[in-house]
Amino acid sequence: MTSITSVDLNYLVFRYLQESGFTHSAFTLGYEAGINKSTIDGNLIPPGALITFVQKGVQYLEMEANLSNSNADMDEDFSFLQPLDLITKDVYELQQLIKEKRKNIQKDRDKDKEMDKDCDRENDGERARGRVREKERHERDKEREKDKVKIEREKEQEKQCEEQADTEMVMEQEDKDTIKQEENGTSGEPMDTVTTSTLTYEAFQIPFSDVTTLEGHTSEVCACAWSPTGSLLASGSGDSTARIWTIAEGPCKPGVWNSPLNVLVLQHVKGKTNEKSKDVTTLDWNGEGTLLATGSYDGQARIWTTNGELKSTLTKHKGPIFSLKWNKKGDYLLTGSCDKTAIVWDVKAEEWKQQFEFHAGPTLDVDWRNNVSFATSSTDNMIYVCKIGETRPVKTFAGHEGEVNCVKWDPTGLLLASCSDDITAKIWSMKQDTCVHDLRDHCKEIYTIRWSPTGPGTNNPNQQLILASASFDSTVKLWDVEQGKLLHSLNGHRDPVYSVAFSPNGEYLASGSLDKSMHIWSLKEGKIVKTYTGNGGIFEVSWNKEGDKIAACFANNTVCVLDFKM
Repeated sequence: MTSITSVDLNYLVFRYLQESGFTHSAFTLGYEAGINKSTIDGNLIPPGALITFVQKGVQYLEMEANLSNSNADMDEDFSFLQPLDLITKDVYELQQLIKEKRKNIQKDRDKDKEMDKDCDRENDGERARGRVREKERHERDKEREKDKVKIEREKEQEKQCEEQADTEMVMEQEDKDTIKQEENGTSGEPMDTVTTSTLTYEAFQIPFSDVTTLEGHTSEVCACAWSPTGSLLASGSGDSTARIWTIAEGPCKPGVWNSPLNVLVLQHVKGKTNEKSKDVTTLDWNGEGTLLATGSYDGQARIWTTNGELKSTLTKHKGPIFSLKWNKKGDYLLTGSCDKTAIVWDVKAEEWKQQFEFHAGPTLDVDWRNNVSFATSSTDNMIYVCKIGETRPVKTFAGHEGEVNCVKWDPTGLLLASCSDDITAKIWSMKQDTCVHDLRDHCKEIYTIRWSPTGPGTNNPNQQLILASASFDSTVKLWDVEQGKLLHSLNGHRDPVYSVAFSPNGEYLASGSLDKSMHIWSLKEGKIVKTYTGNGGIFEVSWNKEGDKIAACFANNTVCVLDFKM
């Protein structure tokens, strides 16, 4: 095999330096290497000869390394190697490098296949962050859905007119069925509640005349909350805004409401509102209803007045805020973040008071026990009870085997409820380390829980305290917390249930689902008494303080306010 000599190589480098404009370097090399004495005919050497020569060598090494590899089943495009690898490594090292890269590529392909299989099996098991795929799907569909809205409404109105005559007959039949059950001595076992017929279901539909649709958001609306003292409704969206709507007292005005006169837009980013890092993820009113706090995907908490003015911007978290709560006194704000920490903020001083860094994963939820103590939950399966001024948790609850999505203290602050991806809800007491009750009747992840406003420490002290749990198994379950037993399984939804809310009097429960429907259940009877179907998945439902209006926020960028009367 012909080999290149040092004289040949020196000449190629000399020509390269000349052609590249390195005149002094070329002169020095020519002098020291004796180029003028070389027998090489410069006229036979084409321009760029050194570059061509090196490139051909690189290509040869690529071919040698790949063709020598025994694994010929994979596609070969010679893109495994970089030029620097070829220059600095021998053939054996190059072959090992190719093998390693092939392994990594195969692993990635296997992962993609596994992910495709998982997606085919089930797309229900998405948590707080898993909402995003559902939201994006609805966002892609929203234009088509808007076109359908008018047609669907017209059809619905026609249907309601046709079925109006049947409504009272159905209600009478329901009452007769209930009387028959009582006469037959129905046992006190947990009752599975299902709608017995399409006609019955439609008879409970809330008419469009009792619904006001609030338009203005340009992306999915993932949070809503009524002011505890007035007729203000706050909503938070993926469009980087929160809004404060003034809802008139009295019956809802039917139709779509997009007037800017009765809404304040709280901008979380200047200029364009499509910056996804500014998504409003959570919001909460203080107890007096004078200040609204919002948490955002940018890791900042903001405090707003009821006039829409930005009062404070609280910056310290290094990741999205997933949960945010005022204490009862209103002097502290508590935030939980993807950065694994929780922070207590001094609202008056507009600065952080203490950061709690106990979790090994993102903090998913926070909830005050009293004005100075609170609980946190995380993807690390742990629950910590913390207290301002303490550098370690005052209580640790370990027992969940999956991410803990939600924690809520009961009205007295004696019991803590939690729910998890491990398909269980648990009830804890500060008096013991293990859970008091382990509630295991769901068959998929439990997304959220709520305590009823009943029993000791509430305005309804003579009624039974109940815990509600909402799951990706499409059911809501009601629990007797004293006995740790299932009272009712509310089976009316067809998709994951993201939100539940008790009426102020503790007699009804509203549930919102990705199946676009909101059901209102009678707790006494364990059945649907009212229902409403919108045009997008529902992320949150909320009752006003009087209990005569319910708000629901949808994936199709709208908020609906519904009159509730029995």
